[in-house]
Amino acid sequence: MVEVVGIRFKKAGKIYYFDPGTLDIKDTDFAIVETVRGVEFGRCVIGRKKIKEEDIVSPLKKVIRKATEQDIKKHEENKEKEEKALEVCLEKVKEHDLDMKLIDVEYTFDNNKVIFYFTADGRVDFRELVKDLASIFRTRIELRQIGVRDEAKMVGGLGPCGRPMCCSTFLGDFAPVSIKMAKEQNLSLNPTKISGICGRLMCCLNYEQNTYEKIRKNLPKVGCIVDTEYGSGEVISNSVVKEQVKVKIKSKDSNEDFIKEVPIKEVKIISGSYEGNVDSVDKNEIEVDNEDKDVIRELLKED
Repeated sequence: MVEVVGIRFKKAGKIYYFDPGTLDIKDTDFAIVETVRGVEFGRCVIGRKKIKEEDIVSPLKKVIRKATEQDIKKHEENKEKEEKALEVCLEKVKEHDLDMKLIDVEYTFDNNKVIFYFTADGRVDFRELVKDLASIFRTRIELRQIGVRDEAKMVGGLGPCGRPMCCSTFLGDFAPVSIKMAKEQNLSLNPTKISGICGRLMCCLNYEQNTYEKIRKNLPKVGCIVDTEYGSGEVISNSVVKEQVKVKIKSKDSNEDFIKEVPIKEVKIISGSYEGNVDSVDKNEIEVDNEDKDVIRELLKED
């Protein structure tokens, strides 16, 4: 077992483990740590704890010190410098007429490097831009191309639900999301209804997926013949959310049928099978007004 602390460098960024050594560092403390990019400023979000050696990425870097008032002040100054650097870079991108969208700028704590994040449809020849920026900032320059999901995470905003986007508030990592999840949860396969601001499938499709999969394993399919306390009958509809099936039962006293909603725990299958996992989604099932091959390709792709 190895004793570590968890450090986060951005509000909703990934948590990295570091060796605290003999430092008395606690949850919410600011810290100066050594990373592959150099010396960085971060916040401790996981206090001292012991984890298995196989759960860490070797070699485990050390926490240099708890952040001092001077360190915190320097971090705030770096944030102000980042705003100015963004303006300068925007002007240079326009000057070089580059087909790229500048998203964010980040200074390393020791000012050894300035990282510019951007999006672009294809490859961009930014060699002349890097030369200009290096002559202005007098330090190492890195231009890093990111995807649309990372762009949304950095920029932030409100999701279709009206709340701040998950990726920019608490999601440290992007979990794989597929359109098959939407189908399994009986959601509309209309791209405009299940896509986030980034244009990709909403991250929240993954939140309840495990629950849906578990319930569907015990949920009789429509058309099954089941036995209930009211008698045997045919399943005409089912509900994962309610964990119930609607059964059409023939009355013993008359020839008329009646319908009852029965919890799946009180149902026994006579013939038929359980829902289980849904089949793969066919492109013809996706609702698009005008056939857009790019939209279909993105949604069918495991992301």
